[in-house]
Amino acid sequence: MSQSEKDVLRDSLPSTGASFDVHGLVGIDVAPGTPGEAQLRDMLAPFLGPSRAPLRLHVSAETADVGEQSHAEDAFRFTPESLHIPADRVQVQETRDGYSVQGRGELLTAVIPLLDRLCIRQNAAMIHAAVVDFRGSGVLLPAWGGVGKTSTVAKLTAMPGVRFMADDWAFLDADSMLMGYAKPMFLKPHHRRIYPEVFSGARKPLAPGWLTNTVAHLATAVHPVIVRYPKTAAFTRRWSPEHRMVHPELVFGRDGISSAALTRLAIFLERYDGSEARLETRSREWMTSRIVGNFHSELPVVSRRLIEALGATGLVPLEEFFSQKAAVVRRALEDVPCSLLRIPAAWSADRTSDYVAGLISSKLEE
Repeated sequence: MSQSEKDVLRDSLPSTGASFDVHGLVGIDVAPGTPGEAQLRDMLAPFLGPSRAPLRLHVSAETADVGEQSHAEDAFRFTPESLHIPADRVQVQETRDGYSVQGRGELLTAVIPLLDRLCIRQNAAMIHAAVVDFRGSGVLLPAWGGVGKTSTVAKLTAMPGVRFMADDWAFLDADSMLMGYAKPMFLKPHHRRIYPEVFSGARKPLAPGWLTNTVAHLATAVHPVIVRYPKTAAFTRRWSPEHRMVHPELVFGRDGISSAALTRLAIFLERYDGSEARLETRSREWMTSRIVGNFHSELPVVSRRLIEALGATGLVPLEEFFSQKAAVVRRALEDVPCSLLRIPAAWSADRTSDYVAGLISSKLEE
């Protein structure tokens, strides 16, 4: 039985509930019978286990009665302690120790922004970045989607003593500690040369490279609808021709994954229309703004909609949401060299990752 077939079988099993401990910062408790449990088990797999964290997210299927709600037209309903977004089939309530998330859809899109919010209360923040432990030094590579984070991680971890931490999302605390998030990697056809072992053997078919962007745009367009229906979402995630979903342990091995490292270097990666790569020194304030804005812009539209609704209703004012996160990131970067690396848009993922890996190696070995 292939891994994909095993995953589909597992997704069809009855929900038994689950608990997760996110670096000791936040605990997540998923009640039995929650339709989105399978996705949460997948995407939060590195954190599976009991937690004693003081702040918690309680995830369940059934929405609680919150009494008389105010209406924001048809978009959402709210009370001073709760928010209900009917279109996304999700309700959020403030609790004494954090938040409860309730709904019949896939709830990861609600869990992630609320997890970030609780991490901020613990002087840490979620970030959108590739992260590696370079022989004891944390390397932070925030970037826009499609720049080549996953490819760069592969090139870096091929070097002796360099370990994987994250290729998409990670955590950064105010004391400059980078904390990994070894969630499943989504490998696309252009990763075949970089991760050949993952593409060997009998696997699901992938769209040809020239069709990848079209499939990706289609997936993004239907995502807000698909996440309302967990079984459909699980099927499309497993069998989408856009990517291959692989757990990092299968690629790097358990010993090749690091959970934490002190930040020593931060380079924001972006593509541009020029013909040569350019490395430009940037201030801590500039990097803080980019990291906070980049994380928000890379969230799924359903997650951004939740943040906006929390702000509009006053449950979590937007100025508070962003300013407190910025304060954490700013402190974390206090003694960290910050740069912007502009990479030609015409460069392939392979060429880009070779260049970035070589640059980081030279910087840390100076």
